[in-house]
Amino acid sequence: MKDYLRDMVARRKQGEVCGIGSYCTANELVIEACMQRALRDHQVVLVEATANQVNQFGGYTGMRPVDFRDFVCEIADRIGYPRENIILGGDHLGPLTWQNEPEAQAMDKAEELVRLFVLAGFKKIHLDTSMRVADDPRNEPLTDETIARRGARLYAACEEAYQTLRAQNPDEVRPVYIVGSEVPIPGGAQEAESSIAVTDPAALNKTVETYRKAFAAAGYADGFENVIGVVVQPGVEFGDADFFRYNRAKAKELTAAAKKLDGIVLEGHSTDYQPAEALREMVEDGIAILKVGPALTFGLREGLFALDMMERVLLPEGQRAYFADTLERVMLEHPENWKKYYHGDELQQAVKRRFSFSDRIRYYLTDAEVKAAMDQLIAGMQKVEIPLSMLHQYMPLQYPKVRDGQLPMDARELVKDCVVTFAEDYIHATR
Repeated sequence: MKDYLRDMVARRKQGEVCGIGSYCTANELVIEACMQRALRDHQVVLVEATANQVNQFGGYTGMRPVDFRDFVCEIADRIGYPRENIILGGDHLGPLTWQNEPEAQAMDKAEELVRLFVLAGFKKIHLDTSMRVADDPRNEPLTDETIARRGARLYAACEEAYQTLRAQNPDEVRPVYIVGSEVPIPGGAQEAESSIAVTDPAALNKTVETYRKAFAAAGYADGFENVIGVVVQPGVEFGDADFFRYNRAKAKELTAAAKKLDGIVLEGHSTDYQPAEALREMVEDGIAILKVGPALTFGLREGLFALDMMERVLLPEGQRAYFADTLERVMLEHPENWKKYYHGDELQQAVKRRFSFSDRIRYYLTDAEVKAAMDQLIAGMQKVEIPLSMLHQYMPLQYPKVRDGQLPMDARELVKDCVVTFAEDYIHATR
């Protein structure tokens, strides 16, 4: 088994400009699209699941860590992507989903969470204990020492699980770890922001030093060698209708400080919608792990909506799936996944439900009614001939690929290519 992430850090120490895109998604079509694109260049794929999506109780996907692993591997087998080129990651692993419980219970569950991720073969573990639990003070932030102490406890649970795997296979690759959490909560920011504060270099250094001490206090003095990355805020974020582009001048002090940390790179979250050039600049500056999630399902949604528009012309009413209408109805019937994120009057909320960069639609794509409509849409559109001129209208980025014979005129492949459009920016930035 190859140790891709440690190898990437070692190559950077030798002066090579390289990195990796991290696809944070549990959507089948998105994962399939990213793997198919990686297959072309014989590249590895890093797929991450958050503690909200996947945990010992199923998360909102209904999957435990072992289920998610099998889900991803089944997709790979179906398209001929090598399993050994898959890196699985766990994001925001900690007491995130148990913040209403006191520390004792919340951390017990968090320990079980990380243990199951490691036992399932996840090799990139983001230890995130930055959130308050029920018995933490409400009116003051958690101290770095508290966060690191809890993180070291989770590291110990991960290492115990790794030793279990190693007893079965002496060549088992040890997981690598990411610490830090200077990002919005998983799922995106809830309020519009006027500016983004870049992580203070002093805060970066304190995070690293505090974790070193906490690991040592927990009996893992050498354990910090397995930490390869720190999550920072390099000045990137997105809202409903806009995004903050990476400004390397504003991040200069942060990235200069990071280059002094031996064997550690920076991890940037919320890099969705950044131009390819900005992503490349981030990798050049030491932000070697680029997390992306909503942009991928945003691309998927664009493709599905385009098919929906063409369906209304090419299929008679009785054969139409009405995917977009079904999705809107289900979102209105079950507003819990978008209501606190989308503000404004009814029209503004309606626009955001359909087109927000935050893409709360992704939480509804596994709904039985929505999935059935999506499957019917794709199946129906695979049976009709889409005029090339109509494709130009509704899928202008896919049009030249079809015209030039690089992409088949197939509904499923067209939709997946809308995801590839975003994924290719990360391939460009990190190769």
